[in-house]
Amino acid sequence: MMLFAQGFVPVLRRAGTVIAIAAVALPLAACSDEGKLVLHSSTGEHSFNVEIVDTPETRAEGLMFRQELADDAGMLFDFKEERQVSFWMRNTFIPLDMIFVGADGVVKTIHVNARPQDPTSIPSQVPVQFVLEIPGGRSVEIGLQPGDIMEHTLVGATPKN
Repeated sequence: MMLFAQGFVPVLRRAGTVIAIAAVALPLAACSDEGKLVLHSSTGEHSFNVEIVDTPETRAEGLMFRQELADDAGMLFDFKEERQVSFWMRNTFIPLDMIFVGADGVVKTIHVNARPQDPTSIPSQVPVQFVLEIPGGRSVEIGLQPGDIMEHTLVGATPKN
């Protein structure tokens, strides 16, 4: 009976190790979904379902011609490196908040309620890697301020060339 018990203990240890790894890995896997993004503000954590645009073609189109955008939806522009960027609202039919974010996930500047169809340039004012567009006025509703944090799998990721 002692031989059985001695052989059984390593199996239990391995099973315990597998369970412990799974307990740690599952939440990380849930956070690794590129379509999920969290903004951390003084009012809490605010989740958004985002589309990623990271090519010149997809960035040029952005949210043009869309007629609506859910309160928890947005578009995340990834420029692959920090640089000054500028946006406009030509052919965009819904008001948007533009959140300019550094490579480290720190919100740098926010442009609230960009006017639909307005061709006026909206500059980042500082170098940024990301621009998050969400429905107009949402950044005010959630209390987002420069210095707050955007959490997403692309933040801090090594660019793929």
